[in-house]
Amino acid sequence: MINILDKQDCCGCSACIQVCPKQCITMLEDKEGFLYPQVNTYDCIDCHLCEKVCPVLHSGKPRKPLNVYAAKNKDEKIRLQSSSGGVFSSLAEAIINAGGVVFGAKFDEEWKVVHGYTETKDGIADFRGSKYVQSWMGDNFSKVKYFLDNGRKVLFSGTPCQVAGLKRFLRKPYENLLTVDFISHGVPSPKVWRMYLKELLENHSVSSNPMSKKSVSIENISFRDKRLGWKKFSCVFMLSISDENGEKKTISLSEMFSENTYMKGFLENLYLRPACHHCPVKCLSSGSDITIADFWGMDKVLCDKDDDLGYSVMLLNNVNASFKLIAKLDITEIGYEDILRYNSPLEKSAVPDINRNYFFINLDNKSLSLLIPHALRRRHLLKLIYRIRTKIKTLIDSVGK
Repeated sequence: MINILDKQDCCGCSACIQVCPKQCITMLEDKEGFLYPQVNTYDCIDCHLCEKVCPVLHSGKPRKPLNVYAAKNKDEKIRLQSSSGGVFSSLAEAIINAGGVVFGAKFDEEWKVVHGYTETKDGIADFRGSKYVQSWMGDNFSKVKYFLDNGRKVLFSGTPCQVAGLKRFLRKPYENLLTVDFISHGVPSPKVWRMYLKELLENHSVSSNPMSKKSVSIENISFRDKRLGWKKFSCVFMLSISDENGEKKTISLSEMFSENTYMKGFLENLYLRPACHHCPVKCLSSGSDITIADFWGMDKVLCDKDDDLGYSVMLLNNVNASFKLIAKLDITEIGYEDILRYNSPLEKSAVPDINRNYFFINLDNKSLSLLIPHALRRRHLLKLIYRIRTKIKTLIDSVGK
């Protein structure tokens, strides 16, 4: 029976829930907004399947890729709509053309991030682009197995721990399955994301007339808008605003990636899942066939090809990852060290921010627009105090000698 004693020992992949023959495991959200399995011990039959499919209890072996490429989609429109080079879209389109099914993360009607699938080329667009929130997996592992058992080709894309969870859940290899993960910094709290969106809408629903209130809804979200360039990408929120007279207008809120409050907290590891700080699937140990990511360092490694429109790195980890799938990609072979130098999360877990506990203790009492900047300023202050104390101790020790 799965029993989470330390929250760093659960990545939230949901393999345990979906494999349970008695359906006696549910995912419950904790105070930080992350989901963890809870077993109904009355219905549990001690089959231990939940333990057998856990990617944390059964972590894979570190690997090195067979080949490493810098890659971009040959379709410039798709490339511009993608976070980096548009590699995922090319792989997904190849699977759809072969009569297959593609699984990935998308926004639902309430702008939560959930996993889903598509059988059409048009549906690929929902999965395109980065989503910096942990996705809700639901029963998608079971759906993957259904399609595979019926002979359909399946592309499953997700975080390394989600891919590892799927592999454990399936319990046998499938030749018609292609798994694609990405180099992951970590997954932020879905609760923090919900709160951020709530504040965003509330801040734009205020009317100059105190007796009336505007109706505000989100039309679109892009974490990685590249209109200012790939290296200076922006977070863009498209809002639809209707006033008391029913007049409607659409506004675009755009901030540099590094200036957006939510992204600042994410980049500083303020509200990542605890398991992300002790990640069990680093060093390509998820078992994925292909790993993709931004090609940071492109301007130093392949400066002649850098047009600031986005380039991906693609690591082929499995000899069965067919080159037929990458026919629509412009690829250049590069070295593993070229990737690792600028993508340390490939092998190293994120270090939690010193104020992580402070942030979550105050999460329900302060607005994010105040709490996130304050927590980050507090971190700098604590580091300064630590350096001062260290210097004073060094001076005292030298005098004592």
